[in-house]
Amino acid sequence: MNARRLLIDAGNSSLKWALVEAGQWQARGRVDYADGATLKAQMRPGTECFVASVTAPEREKQLAALLDEAGMKSVWLTAESGFGEVTNTYQNPGQLGVDRWMGLIGARQRTRAPVLVVSVGTAMTVDAMSGEGTFLGGVIVPGPELMRLSLKQGTARVNGLGGEWKTFPKNTADGVQSGIVAALCGVVRQQYEFLAEFETVRPKCLLTGGAAELILPHLSMPAEGVPLLVLEGMACVARERDT
Repeated sequence: MNARRLLIDAGNSSLKWALVEAGQWQARGRVDYADGATLKAQMRPGTECFVASVTAPEREKQLAALLDEAGMKSVWLTAESGFGEVTNTYQNPGQLGVDRWMGLIGARQRTRAPVLVVSVGTAMTVDAMSGEGTFLGGVIVPGPELMRLSLKQGTARVNGLGGEWKTFPKNTADGVQSGIVAALCGVVRQQYEFLAEFETVRPKCLLTGGAAELILPHLSMPAEGVPLLVLEGMACVARERDT
């Protein structure tokens, strides 16, 4: 077994990372791309690094250069047609976002029940997996900040900054915030109902991503926040390489 391993989930807006030594999670964190000092402090020659990236190519190049400078062996993960009990049924399996794929693998380690995996970040993805571990498909919608930005850019007098969720909003900012929450929750609820009907049992619902806490309290079904779900999937894939 590799004694020291760094896992990096490179998202559109930030990096999540975890340090695993001898199979134990020792440290973890979240950093902006402009602030790599914390992450760089974890980099040592000989440490194996696994990266799951959906960020822009220029950021990937910067990260790769940072890893090379530190003398680290890096493995850049991609979605595959299958891993363990999880089957990828995307028309082109490699086109599935690697973060979504790792999230599904992480979810399978947590439950054998049908599960809806919701990642709320720059975009929100809602992926359904059967009780047999088959990825059934998923939807992609703009995340909270993209929704807010589209309103700001597309309207003359709608500014949603500083709003709060309200059942019946009485100002524009609250109206924007409450509308965003309602829209995202509606997508999750619809996909949850589709999965429940397909499986004939009530599925699990796991939420991850930087903005998951925005909608978690407002969902109509039981749901669990799992902030490190993608990293959990990556850790599982990394362990498999040692067997």
